Amino acid sequence: MKFSLFMHMESYGDKSYRTLFEEMCELAQMAEAGGFEKIWIGEHYGMRYTASPSPLQQLAYLAAKVPTIRLGSGTFIAPFWDPVRLAGEAALLDVISNGRLEFGIARGAYQFEFDRVKPGMKSMDGGQHLQEIVPAIRELWHGDYACNGDIYKFPASTSVPSPVQSLPPMWIAARSESSHEFAISNGCNVMVTALMKGDEEVEDLTHKFKRACARHTDSSHQPKLMALHHAYVHDASDPEGWKTGTDAINRFFRYFQSWFKNDQVPSQGYLPPVSEEEVSDNPLFSEESLRKNMLIGTPDEIVARLKRWEEMGVDEYSFWTDNTLPFEAKKKSLQLFIDEVVPQFQDNK
Repeated sequence: MKFSLFMHMESYGDKSYRTLFEEMCELAQMAEAGGFEKIWIGEHYGMRYTASPSPLQQLAYLAAKVPTIRLGSGTFIAPFWDPVRLAGEAALLDVISNGRLEFGIARGAYQFEFDRVKPGMKSMDGGQHLQEIVPAIRELWHGDYACNGDIYKFPASTSVPSPVQSLPPMWIAARSESSHEFAISNGCNVMVTALMKGDEEVEDLTHKFKRACARHTDSSHQPKLMALHHAYVHDASDPEGWKTGTDAINRFFRYFQSWFKNDQVPSQGYLPPVSEEEVSDNPLFSEESLRKNMLIGTPDEIVARLKRWEEMGVDEYSFWTDNTLPFEAKKKSLQLFIDEVVPQFQDNK
């Protein structure tokens, strides 16, 4: 199993965006020094709790700060992009980083963002954009390509610049059987998240991946499966340390619920989290459920969980840093993971 770091500028209070950016860069440097293979940064708009309007700008800056780790978009939102523009901009990052681009893309999820960036479109309708833009970008990276799709139409064009890699790895965020099918049939890798669920959901997602691979994989492409999940690692000397993790991740998902519901107008990019009372009847928010489902525990407990995921067929675990914790607490948890979890997976050395 390989490891990666999934991160954003996570803003809830008065800390400046410059400070948040510097902290994010420090996490990236920790990941590289700690043997992680990749960092991932997503694309989001207007939401302070996941401030990330341009993964390309952030990753281009990081290309000079972390000279060896691979740089992933986790993920571009397909309906928000023109394929000629995205192919060229992503290829430019590959040039800047000397061939370290990992290209992740998804259909999009937050209706809040669609209402502002793609007015009149439902977030659930982004699948056709994704299905047309992925092959278009691949062809643009290869050379001259004209598109006459239902969504995208343009005369012969090519990506300028072309990427350093002959074909940067492409990743599709997938949940449904059909999205796994699309990813594998188009020569892409797959990224999944269990969100608030645990090992049973991870197992279900790996089964979908394996079924799609069995139908489509050939010897020229061996797709990879990456699983993104929240983690909090605490020292074994503190038997109650897990509670810090469950409290923090509970808050994160209450913010997530507030934005995902899209039933309020934010002020200055801020929405309060849904109250504890509003989620009191949802068992996924309970302390017991969060401790069981999230990767929360001592290093030995985390190793045991990830060994099971590795046996299921997960090739890469992405440590999700967005969790409402203060920066120093995030760093401590990540450092414990680096020092005591990563060494147990010999392939990462």
